[in-house]
Amino acid sequence: MKRVVITGLGAITPIGKNTKEYWSNLLNGVSGANKITRFDASKFKTQFACEIKDYDPLDYFDRKESRKLDRFSQYGLISTEEAINDAELDFSKLDANRIGVIFSSGIGGFETFEKEVIDFTKNSFQPRFNPFFIPKIISNGLSGQISINYGLRGVNYCPVTACASSTQSLIQAFNYIRLNKADIIITGGSEAPITESSIGGFNAMKAMSTNNENYSSASRPFDKNRDGFVVGEGAGTLILESLDSAMKRGAKIYAEVIGGGESSDAYHITGTHPEGLGAYLAMEIGIREANVLPEKIDYINAHATSTGLGDLSEIKAIEKLFKSNLDKIQVSASKSMTGHLLGGTGAIEAISTSLSVSTNLIPPTINTTQVDKDIPKELNLSLNEKTSKNINYALSNSFGFGGHCAALILKKYVG
Repeated sequence: MKRVVITGLGAITPIGKNTKEYWSNLLNGVSGANKITRFDASKFKTQFACEIKDYDPLDYFDRKESRKLDRFSQYGLISTEEAINDAELDFSKLDANRIGVIFSSGIGGFETFEKEVIDFTKNSFQPRFNPFFIPKIISNGLSGQISINYGLRGVNYCPVTACASSTQSLIQAFNYIRLNKADIIITGGSEAPITESSIGGFNAMKAMSTNNENYSSASRPFDKNRDGFVVGEGAGTLILESLDSAMKRGAKIYAEVIGGGESSDAYHITGTHPEGLGAYLAMEIGIREANVLPEKIDYINAHATSTGLGDLSEIKAIEKLFKSNLDKIQVSASKSMTGHLLGGTGAIEAISTSLSVSTNLIPPTINTTQVDKDIPKELNLSLNEKTSKNINYALSNSFGFGGHCAALILKKYVG
């Protein structure tokens, strides 16, 4: 089996339009929530979200190109260019047949779909759709566009498992490389779900926070008064590479990927299993595959969306699996700052987890003032301020509608 390492990072998020800004604001506990500016949200129960601030596609694309790309594809291409530059990849010196793209989106071109259907119904006398309608909305369009842009002919596909999507992309990229089916894979996820139909749909499910008066602190994982998630947008890209390839190039290495667990709750189409059975199994498979004992895990980047059932089911799974060292593990919830990027969330959290491993810094969980009474008191939730801790092994969780569960295991790189 090949060893697999992370050699490049790229991010565009509600708290930073590149990796450096994102990481700095994570460590400083900056909330990305704001009143929705994209449309008039006054008619909705939820009137806020974690938008990317001051985003103009013309800062990144020419006008013609930007019109061909849905917002989720724009975000993914932006984060990918940063990651490629960060990894200092020169494709002219590499075998394009051995470089792949596994890149996710949970929903795809939501904004394009909504706009085109509304425009169609308004023009009933001459109904027509934009010729780019289908290419803009398909979730796999982004992975295809990345490979086209850089001439990469290796494996190319788009896992779609709701909010577990990009973590599963990372796990699949890890598997392809360690089985020697690829040398390098560009992987991650992107989402642009801040639209009227998305907000309305999640409101109908009663899944999102409606704390409009205190929106900046509405995402409060583990808090007894949490009332739902806050939707976010953005993308994260990671360059996964065989250690052999990275060493040959003299690449810097952020962390080593050593395991990935995937499972199903097999319980409910939107709700997590109350006892966290799927979450437990994904984490257990991941650390077993990594050949690591549970007590070796130093840090868990929790999925923790700030929903009543979801947060507790994940904690129950953590409590069961890590009972022997529960008081020694550090847990944090970055969605308290970024909101929930749905299919993009696993990627940006894998980025922050790899940075935690390489810097020994853990971002805080913000907004949580009264910890839920059902959460074990000995569990350190990294409340309110960043933590310095030697991190040799870390785990990042993602769970999606449909019962999809995924856990990625990272290790501090030692040559």
